[in-house]
Order: sequence, then structure tokens, then C-alpha cells
Amino acid sequence: MKKLLALAVALVMILSVSLAFADGIKVGIINLDPAESGYRQANVKNLTDTFTAENGYDATFVTAPTADKQLEAARTFINNEVSYILVSAAETTGWDEVLEEAKEAGIKVFLFDRMIETDPSNYTAAVVSDMRQEGETAVAWLESLNLDEYKILHIQGQLGSAAQIGRSDPLTEKCAADEKWTIVREGTGGDSWDPNEARKIAEAAINAGESFNIVYAENDGMADGVVAALDAAGITHGVEGDVKIMGFDCNKWALEKLLAGEWNYDGQCSPFQAVVIDEMIKTLEAGGEIEGLNELNQIISVEKGFDATTITQEDIDNYGL
Repeated sequence: MKKLLALAVALVMILSVSLAFADGIKVGIINLDPAESGYRQANVKNLTDTFTAENGYDATFVTAPTADKQLEAARTFINNEVSYILVSAAETTGWDEVLEEAKEAGIKVFLFDRMIETDPSNYTAAVVSDMRQEGETAVAWLESLNLDEYKILHIQGQLGSAAQIGRSDPLTEKCAADEKWTIVREGTGGDSWDPNEARKIAEAAINAGESFNIVYAENDGMADGVVAALDAAGITHGVEGDVKIMGFDCNKWALEKLLAGEWNYDGQCSPFQAVVIDEMIKTLEAGGEIEGLNELNQIISVEKGFDATTITQEDIDNYGL
């Protein structure tokens, strides 16, 4: 009798999920501009390949590169009575009110790629990278070089974003604590992490006669922009060069530059959160509970850093975006 009852319950759950899929689970997805980087292009493709009608979703995708546009999109999704909102936040703050509105409407919110500074009860789960760990891993790699001095050109990403804060803070903290470490010049690629803006910062430093031996660029595109400025000025870089080049995201083309010895370091940042969130939503739709979350309702992507002296073609094939 118990087996029959369990079977009946299971059939009801399957039927309910099937009916939900027949109409499509309404999902609103708020993401940043795919033109921002190869990472973002891979992230967008991962989401659009996962949240399809064939996979049981009625998904709406919004590109919103700034916080105000993202908040506006979220409120539109709330008014349209979606079941789930997924967001990669342009900024870490300012989300409390709209998250409370979603909660009151019975809408579950998933964070992906980037965290928001809010109480964990305001979102269902976050599938993210540990951006600070990415920064700490990069700074630890720098420390391992045991240089006599660290004169750093620091190219930041979108100021206020989780990626920028996480990658910047360990570096600035190290520079404040060790007199051998100096940030010679600091600037940002702006909201779009623009390689051209990064190149301008490097050109300004070069034209001002500022000497640096490290480029700490917070994504691959901006690192490439700086390298263009170095090449134009005849400044050598990479394994045999005068300036060490560091990027983040592990685009395949960037890892190939490591293998060629033109760059020195690249920090991994996984863009593949969609499948994990899809599984969570399917679990909730079936009446189950999400497992494996930490105290901040997070699932953290495991990531590493790559060194030009040890990277292999297999690494590029396995990890390059």
C-alpha cells in the first residue's frame, strides 16, 4: 500500500511538472551586454541554450548594462508575473526594495555570475564565482614571483560590480601592506570593460614616463588593450619581456597568448551557471528542495589561475571560452 501511495504521489508530481512545462515556466533573465567580453558572450549563449521552449521555459531575455535599467527590467518582470527572475547585477547595491517586491509577489530570484549586497533571504540561490578568491589567487601568483619591486598598472572593470570589487580589493590591500608594491596608475574600462579605454590608460602612463612592470587588468579584453599600447611604444611583455601581463576570464585566445609566452597569467571565471539554475528550478517545480547551498544560499564555481610557464594545450582545450 505504501509503495502504491508513493507511486501515486510521484505520478502527480510528474504530471504537475509536465503541465507547467506545457505552458512554459515563465522566467525573466536580466544580463549584461554580450559585447562586454568573450566571457559574457559565453554566459549569454549558455543561458539562451538552456532556457528554451524545448526545455520547458517561456523565457524573456533583457540586456541591461546599468543598475537603473536592471531594476526597471526586474519590476517589469514582476508586473508580468513571471515565476522566476535571474539576474547578473551591474552593481552590488540598491537591490533590496525590488527583491522585497519580488518576494511579496511570490517570485523566486536567482543570482548568477555576480553577488548582490542583500540579506540571503531576498533571493532563492546564487550560482556565482568567488570574485575575491579570483583576486586573491592572482595576487598570490604575483607574490610567488618574488620580484624586487611591484610597479603595477591597474586596469579595473565596471566600478561597483562584484567582479571589480573582488579582483581589486586583494591587490589594493597588498599594496597598502607592502612598500614594495605600488599602483603606478589606476583606471577603469567603464561599464563595458572597454579595451580601448584600457589602452588609453596605458598610453597616458607611458606618455607621462611612468614605469611599470605589472599589468593587472581585470578582464582579458582590457589586458589586450594595454598590450596594444605597449606594442605601439616598443615595450616588451610576457615571459621574456619587461612587463608581466595579467588578465581574467580565460578566453581561448587569451590562453593561447599565455602558451605563446606573450602574456603571463590568466584567472579563470566560469560563465556556465545556466544548467545549475535549470536543475534548481526543475527541482522546485517538482516540489523538491534545493540542496548544497552554503550559508549565503550560494553554489560557488571552482576556478583556478593559469601561468604561462605551465599552461598546456589541453588546458586551453578544456578551459578556454
